[in-house]
Amino acid sequence: MDSPHGAAVKAEDFGLKGPRGWAFRGVGIDAGPGSLIALEGPSGSGRTCLLLALTGRMKPTEGHAEVARHRLPKKMAAVRRIAALGPVPGVNDLDQALTVAEQLREGALLQRRYEGPVRALLRPRGERRTSSAARIDAALAAAGLDLATLPKGPRTSVRDLERLEAVRLSVAIALLGSPRLLALDDLDLKLSDAERAEAWDLLRSLTARGTTVLAVCSEAPADAIVLRTVAGPAPTPEEDVLEADTPVDDVNEDAEHDAATHDATHDDDTKGDEDALAETGRS
Repeated sequence: MDSPHGAAVKAEDFGLKGPRGWAFRGVGIDAGPGSLIALEGPSGSGRTCLLLALTGRMKPTEGHAEVARHRLPKKMAAVRRIAALGPVPGVNDLDQALTVAEQLREGALLQRRYEGPVRALLRPRGERRTSSAARIDAALAAAGLDLATLPKGPRTSVRDLERLEAVRLSVAIALLGSPRLLALDDLDLKLSDAERAEAWDLLRSLTARGTTVLAVCSEAPADAIVLRTVAGPAPTPEEDVLEADTPVDDVNEDAEHDAATHDATHDDDTKGDEDALAETGRS
């Protein structure tokens, strides 16, 4: 069952094959809205590709998944509209030349222009500024980032942020669009044990608000729904690359996989098939 705030995530025999072989294969999961999902595994085991596929950014080549009842790969555009990316290196990196305030304003502007209702663009400028400021403040509070604690406040350069501060900033920007699914890559990279605990506490606070969270990590916490990726050579069809700690419910297989069908109004958001498959070399 879905909720207005979170998205259920289901997958059965979900896989993606690229020029170098299978990036991931045999994925099965059944997670309800507001779940904390940890995608655990070593670097190079297909973690990022799976994250991008489950958020509608890469087209799978085998099996299917459902995010908030939007079936993948057919409804990739619909999934992108409700799934936001937190930090994903090489995909949505923070601009190191900007200040924190500039990065937030840019994020709010892009969200309003490309994701918000058209009528929002017709409101008076002062009203739009007030609305953007309120959304930014709410997102910062949810991400646990207090600008007053930064060396130069909101004028602090993005390049001067500590790793955990940068994660919080990326999460705040993602939350500006009120996503039902939030996905983060390399959550625990370059974090101390204490900082790693803080990062997971942040994600738990978001799930407590109803948002479903998917986080790539090297070591998952005990309270998360865990998918584990396995590094190694491309598997044979009989091998499973991923195992889930949660059972897989039966998924309706009536619909044909029309992978070429996309929302025409969102074509600019999607890479071509070859580009998407080429991305499998990243993880």
